[in-house]
Order: sequence, then C-alpha cells, then structure tokens
Amino acid sequence: MSARVTAVMYHYVRPLRSSCYPGVKGLETADFDRQLDHIEQAYNPVTFEQVIAAWLGDAELPPRAILLTFDDGYADHYHHVLPRLVDRGISGAFFAPSAPVLDRRVLDVNKIHFLLATSSDQEALAASLADIIERHAGEPGMLPLAEYRRLYHVTDSFDSADVIFIKRLLQRALPQPLRSRLVDELFRDQVTADEAGFAEELYVSVDQLKAMVAAGMHIGSHTHSHPWLSTLPAESQRDEIVKSLDLLDALGIERDGFTFCYPYSDYNADTLSILEDLDCAAAVTAQPDLARQECHRRYELPRYDTNDLPPRAMALVHG
Repeated sequence: MSARVTAVMYHYVRPLRSSCYPGVKGLETADFDRQLDHIEQAYNPVTFEQVIAAWLGDAELPPRAILLTFDDGYADHYHHVLPRLVDRGISGAFFAPSAPVLDRRVLDVNKIHFLLATSSDQEALAASLADIIERHAGEPGMLPLAEYRRLYHVTDSFDSADVIFIKRLLQRALPQPLRSRLVDELFRDQVTADEAGFAEELYVSVDQLKAMVAAGMHIGSHTHSHPWLSTLPAESQRDEIVKSLDLLDALGIERDGFTFCYPYSDYNADTLSILEDLDCAAAVTAQPDLARQECHRRYELPRYDTNDLPPRAMALVHG
C-alpha cells in the first residue's frame, strides 16, 4: 500500500485566556495537552524526514502515521510546544518566515491577527474600511465597494462575514500601497507603536530555533515575508523563497533538500517550478485531507487544522 500520513498544522499555542491577547485565535495549551494524549493513543507520530523518505520510496511509514507541523515561527513554539514534544519523544516540523526572525519585523498577517484580537467592534472596523474604499473610489487598482462586499463579505467555518471582509481587504484585496499603509496605521493606533518590541515577544529567535534543532525538531522555510505567492510574478516568488533560506543558513541547515510551507496555502505553477529548481524536498499546503502517496505530490502534501482533531472535533478517519 502507498504511504499515508495525517499531517496537522498549528499556529498559536499558548495559555490564551491568561495572555495579554485572549482574543487571538489559537489553541489553549491545556487543549494541546489533551490533543497530544489523543495523538499518542490513536496514532504513530513520525518525522518529516520519514515522510519524505516514504514519498521517495525509500522507506515505509507505520500505520496511522501522523506528522505535527507548526507555522509562522512564534515564540509559542519554543516556550509551550517544544517542552511538550520533547517530553513525549515527538519531533515536530516548524516553518518560520525569515523576516520576523532575522529582521524582527512584525508580518502584516500578524498585525491583522492582533488588530482583530484587540478590536472591540469588528462591525465598526469593517464599516470604517468600507468608508475608506469609497473615499478612494476610482483610483488605480480599486474595485467598487459593492464588488468588494460581494467577493469578501462572506462567512466560513471559523470567521464572521465582517472578519473575513477585514482580513481579505488588508491581506491582499486592496492595492498594495494603500493596504500596507492601513495595516501599519491600524496596528500602531490600536495595538502598539513599539513594533520591534512586539516582534521580540511574538517570534522565536535564531538561538531558540537552534535549540529546537538540537532537540530533534525539523525546521523548514515559510518564505521571507509571508506573501500570497500566486499574486507575485515568478521572479518575485523566487526572491521570497531564496531569501527565506538565509534563515536555514543561520541555523546551519543545508539548503539542498529544504522543506517548504506555502503562506495562506497559496501557490501556482510558477511556485512549484521554483521549488523543484531549488531542490526542495517537500512542501505542505493547508488543504484538509489525508496525505496519500498515490494522490498527492510531495510538493502538495495536505494538512488538517488543529481544529479538526479532538477535543475541538470528532476523531479523524484515517483512511
């Protein structure tokens, strides 16, 4: 039978209710502990190296194999995840963008997370963005407000229509100069003006990542600045990926055979071609599915979200 693995992705893992930002969408450490209990009872944790070897036909995975992955390079992963994995003898795969780790810069995606976490009235924030759109109507790259509402004022299983509207406008829908200015202004006004200090607390450091490598954790690339890759020309995509490998250099990890995680699970044919040209070993998406060798290329390995596992949800069926 071909190789199969249940890959699960995590982002924030912290004692949320007692933190300074309880509104951030993440996993409580107590729930993480319960999830690890379930994983040890129901699955066989494997390393990313084992998964790659299996996809290349060089090894077999155990039945009910599971791979734990952690995105975005948060200090949570060093302080709250690493000790728990070490205690249980589990190796996780961690994907950190290089800009926040090396440059101590807060990514726009995280500015938006904490803006939403501190906002007491997300409906009012969505309305203020609508007013801004109307003030900039007719400018290059701008769509009519009705079109933005049609495309992005929608709900999903995690967020309200107002939250989706705010996220999509500030992540990618508005023209880049306006979008960047709005994100910076809102973050400075509603979260903090001390971006460097905030980044120091939010993200892992190089030394912490080195300690994670020494503890048997896998570190992969997550681009430099966490963009929507499919919106970039091929040359810019390549620059983002190549620049991200500076972090691996700083950690003493070989570039040949690096692994990759697509920001927002967004990519296109150019991305796949670039990864192959740079000798990427494997890449993970956020498409929720059981990774099966007969269905999924090693550059498009699907992952479930932590919310798809107990105690947040019913147990997955491992096909």
